[in-house]
Amino acid sequence: MASLRDDWDCKIPPDITLSIVVLGASGDLAKKKTFPALFALYKQGFLPRATQIIGYARTALTAEALHERLRQYLKGEEEEIARFLKLCFYVQGEYVPDAPGYRELARHVEEWEAQPASPAGRLFYLALPPYVYPEVCQGLSRECSDLGPSRNAASWVRAIVEKPFGNDLESSEALCEQLGALFPENQLYRIDHYLGKELSQNLLVMRWANPIFGAWWNRHYVNNVQISFKEDFGTQGRGGYFDSYGIIRDVIQNHLTQLLALIAMECPVSNHPDDIRDEKCKVLRCIAPLNLQDVVLGQYVAGNDQPGYLEDPTVPEGSRAPTYAACRLAINNERWAGVPFVLRAGKALNERSVVVRMQLHENPVPLFGPHGTHQNMRNEFVMRLQPGEAIYAKMVVKKPGLEMDTEMSELDLSYGERYADVKIPDAYERLILDCIRGDQQHFVRRDELRAAWSIFTPVLHAIDRGEVQPEPYEYGSRGPPSQDAFLAAAGYKRTARYTWKPSKSSEAMAKL
Repeated sequence: MASLRDDWDCKIPPDITLSIVVLGASGDLAKKKTFPALFALYKQGFLPRATQIIGYARTALTAEALHERLRQYLKGEEEEIARFLKLCFYVQGEYVPDAPGYRELARHVEEWEAQPASPAGRLFYLALPPYVYPEVCQGLSRECSDLGPSRNAASWVRAIVEKPFGNDLESSEALCEQLGALFPENQLYRIDHYLGKELSQNLLVMRWANPIFGAWWNRHYVNNVQISFKEDFGTQGRGGYFDSYGIIRDVIQNHLTQLLALIAMECPVSNHPDDIRDEKCKVLRCIAPLNLQDVVLGQYVAGNDQPGYLEDPTVPEGSRAPTYAACRLAINNERWAGVPFVLRAGKALNERSVVVRMQLHENPVPLFGPHGTHQNMRNEFVMRLQPGEAIYAKMVVKKPGLEMDTEMSELDLSYGERYADVKIPDAYERLILDCIRGDQQHFVRRDELRAAWSIFTPVLHAIDRGEVQPEPYEYGSRGPPSQDAFLAAAGYKRTARYTWKPSKSSEAMAKL
């Protein structure tokens, strides 16, 4: 007998009546990401014909006022924007569970779903801070989630929630318990927009559709793995928010850990969302909790005519919140035993980039030159998620000419060159569409979340207790000086006499 996973399908019924409710519609996330993503889906014909979009927030607005707020963030022809905005309505309401606004919201949705014979979809996007999730979900569950006894069997209710999912393991579990009592796991879509990025989604295809990768994607060939997130700006007045989380909670525990799971997981039984998430969860459970010896922390100070972190007026005086962290993880399984995985992220650094770098062992036979000639010319497999998406492999080649001289070069798939005429979708476009389709593959399941928090919670508590002082580093630098020794101890060797030169089209994409 086939399992439910074998019968899984994620097609959108053509006759579905869809209501998308954006809670927190007057906030920055909704204006800059959620509504523009919905507009992009509308332009490309991915939204069902019978779709309405309802903004909900505490701000006193009319639908016309909401349209004016959104218009500057929607890129396209004026007529197209006008048609999209006709689909957008607004309901004012509080976020407390018994707010009358939820009943008004339910009335809008039920009037739209006038034909019980047709399937109905209700998507609630919580573009809100997580501390209001329990109250908002209570209101939605009570007033807006009952599809009625006569509703088509293909109807559904789904809720997208944004990170951060708690501050540590205990608070995350408490939040999951509260939301789980209101929406079952198959209705909850915990969004991590890094899982919607083009190269993140390419990882599964690249790994499991090409036998060339399977031969060396293991401890026998890989010396170390670096997953790096760099921003070339500081908190810029958002220090109050950032200070309550720090760089590990803000970036490493979620975004970079999800990338690690995709890189290190075993082949799933199928491409069913839960088969994939099963393997991600398994590999995360193989990682021992971090301790302070496995971490380098930093906090940026003034430099290059830019203020330091503590000079941001929104940052508490004397804060020890790290704005840079490098974390060395060990995966205790047969594939990766002994291979250090270093996740590092920082603000106010010398560049903006997100890069995965897998560095291979050195060639044991020094055929071309004396031993050690190529010790800093290791093969590397590199995935550049941003800016300017690219996948390239670094290798030693003969330098053109009459002499037998060698240099580092690369096999390069630069997306701006290979896919010059293709629009790469924004991560939010892809993930919202996945939710409408009912595909949870690129959303975080509760046991994944628990496994990730288990890795980082001990060291986060130690940082919160003030057991470590972040090392100062200058604004615009590479980061704390001690990171070089830390990376060297993890086996990383910086390639000598080599700089990756992206294609001109990739450089142009990086500037967009």
